Amino acid sequence: MSFTTDESRWPDVWLAATARGISSCGDFLAAATLTLALQSAGAGGLAVSGLLLAATLPLVVLAPLTGRLADRVDSRVLLVAAGLVQAAVCLALAYARDPVLVIALVALLATGLAVTQPAIAALVPVMVRFEDLPRAGALNQTAGTLGALAGPALAGLLVGQFGTRVPLLVDAFSYLALVAAGLLIRTRRGGRRTRAAVAAAVAPAWRLRRDPLLTVMVGSVAAVIGAVGAVNVIEVFFIRETLGSSTTVYGLVTGSWTLGIVLGAWLFARVARRLADDGALLGAGLVLLGGCCLAVLVSAAVPSAWLLVPIWLAGGVANGGNNVFDQLLLARRVPEASRGRAFAVFGAAAQGAAMGGYLVGGLLLEVAGPRVLIAGCGVAGLLVVVALLGPVRRAVRAERAAARTATPAAVSVAAKSV
Repeated sequence: MSFTTDESRWPDVWLAATARGISSCGDFLAAATLTLALQSAGAGGLAVSGLLLAATLPLVVLAPLTGRLADRVDSRVLLVAAGLVQAAVCLALAYARDPVLVIALVALLATGLAVTQPAIAALVPVMVRFEDLPRAGALNQTAGTLGALAGPALAGLLVGQFGTRVPLLVDAFSYLALVAAGLLIRTRRGGRRTRAAVAAAVAPAWRLRRDPLLTVMVGSVAAVIGAVGAVNVIEVFFIRETLGSSTTVYGLVTGSWTLGIVLGAWLFARVARRLADDGALLGAGLVLLGGCCLAVLVSAAVPSAWLLVPIWLAGGVANGGNNVFDQLLLARRVPEASRGRAFAVFGAAAQGAAMGGYLVGGLLLEVAGPRVLIAGCGVAGLLVVVALLGPVRRAVRAERAAARTATPAAVSVAAKSV
């Protein structure tokens, strides 16, 4: 699957991880800043869901294009160009006041993210040997989640002290990390490298539907996110209004789930190295998705925002483990020349499901209270996980049956060639 045959290039891994962490902090800083601004101005759930939809729609709609860009255009060109554009957009966002202009700029900012996400995700496996991929993936995910952890907390502090302009100006500078990474990372993919690989390949072009195991994995993640995704809209009203917490507490509490993702990534990276069977990875991932949904359900019963911290920390651990397993499955099973498209397809499925959750959350907040809706999201997620047990079992059985029939054939071919 075209991992490097030399020593793993850890300096490049660290550069990519650092860039992802800083830019991820910027992404979440902007999202949390604008969400808090809307809530403080008295906007309702539909306004918050509209903002989140603007930040998500480009990742879904543009996935076919951005995935091919990640595979066909030099990774250095993509990172430098996207980083500069995102910095300029965020600078404009700091001074924008018209709601329509703000939403348009948020969508443009997300367009840059739609380009950089698959580019970095597909670049990391090329930097390391196969056996080092779980560790490199955990490092990359840790950086991203630490950025996501810092973003809301930083937004809560800065918005409370300075309003919305200062955090958005800080955000503009964060995207320059992508420019620096693009210039400093020695490992490159895309451009002539990928075109040569495609020309030399004898296997048919990669398609998700031709891999039942990956199809079920992507569908499972999307289904669970769709079931619980409304929490992303509801949580600001649950924490700020139902539980009566400040913007600072909101930032710190929402960051606890992200901290759990960091812990889960490193904990389950060790487990992933021992799971050579892809079916076992898929099954374990579904169990972890169930853990995420259980954490959401339990959180609906808390009387204080601070009690959310241990619950969401545990949910984040399960989330981080599932992320490691998913990334490893994609890297193992997708040819190197198609990984940008594969990661874009996976991201589009997850983000598309999240969009459905955002819309539902905004609508439901008009007719029900946040606590009831949080509980409903948890129950819906657990029911989806139970419904997915059958498809996952069938995909794993089909995978293992195919492996059993392929092995004797391979032995027969080898014997004939002696």
